[in-house]
Amino acid sequence: MRSFLYVPGNRPRMLESALSRGADAVIVDLEDAVPPAEKPAARDAVTAWLADQEPGAPVFVRVNAGPEGVEDARAVVTAATRASSASPARSSRPPASGSALRGLVVAKADLGQLAALAGVLDAVGPAGGLGLVPLLETPQAVLAAAAIASAPRVTRLQIGEADLAAELGVTPGEDERELLLVRSAVVLASSAAGIEPPAAAVTTDFRDLDALRRSTVALKRLGFRGRACIHPAQIPVVHEVFTPSPDEVAEARDLVQRFEAAGGGVCLDARGRMVDLAVVRNARRTLSVVSAT
Repeated sequence: MRSFLYVPGNRPRMLESALSRGADAVIVDLEDAVPPAEKPAARDAVTAWLADQEPGAPVFVRVNAGPEGVEDARAVVTAATRASSASPARSSRPPASGSALRGLVVAKADLGQLAALAGVLDAVGPAGGLGLVPLLETPQAVLAAAAIASAPRVTRLQIGEADLAAELGVTPGEDERELLLVRSAVVLASSAAGIEPPAAAVTTDFRDLDALRRSTVALKRLGFRGRACIHPAQIPVVHEVFTPSPDEVAEARDLVQRFEAAGGGVCLDARGRMVDLAVVRNARRTLSVVSAT
C-alpha cells in the first residue's frame, strides 16, 4: 500500500466518498480529528458505515489511546464481523478476512495497549487477518520500537511525528534532519521484525505538493514504502514516488532474469557491474510493488 488517506470519523459526507478518492487504503480516524464531545457519536457513525462496506475494502480505523481505544476496537471489529456474516457468500470465510476492515491504527501505542487490542482481535478470529499498526508518538515508544514491531498482530509501524516532535521539543527544518534518527530507527526495527516497511507520516501543508514530493522522495530513500495523507490532492504525488517507473521495472526484470540465468550466483548487469543476491532482492521488491498495484 502506497497511500493511506485519513478521514475524520465525525464527518459523514467525507466517509461516504472516502473509498472513491483514489488512496490505496483509508484510515478512518476516531482520535485527534474528532473533538472529545463528538467521540461517542463518531464511533457509532463509523461502526454503521463500516457495516455497510463490501468485503475487501481497504479500511483501517485509528482508535483512541487507553480504555477508550479498546472500546473503539470492540465496536468496529463487531461491526466488521457483522458485515462479513451478513450473507451466505461472506459467511464461508473467517469473519476478519471477509470484512472491509484490514486493521486498527493504534494512537499513542505502547506494549500494554497493543496486548489489549490483540486480545480483542483474537476473540473475533484467532487466525484472522486483522492487524495492528502502532503509531509511535512518544520517546518511550520510539525506544521500544523493536519490541513494538515484534508484538502480536503488528503488521506495520507509523510515526506520529507532530506529537513526537512536541514531546521532544524539536522543530523540524526544511530538510527535517531533526527526525532522521527516529525515522531510521523505525525502518530498522521494522526490517528486523520482518514486518512491512513503515509508512511515512502526514504533512499538513496539502497545498505545497512540490515540498510533499521532495520529502516523500527522501523518505523513500530512507526505507519508507508508503505515506499517510490528509487530503486527496496528496495521493497522486505519493503514488508517483512509490510506484516504480517503467525504466526501473525494466531494469529490475532484467536483473532478475540475468541472476536466474546464472543459476543464482553472481552475475553482471546490463552495464557490466557485478550483481549479487542483495541487489536482486531489491529488484524483486520493485517487481512486487508493480504486481500489487
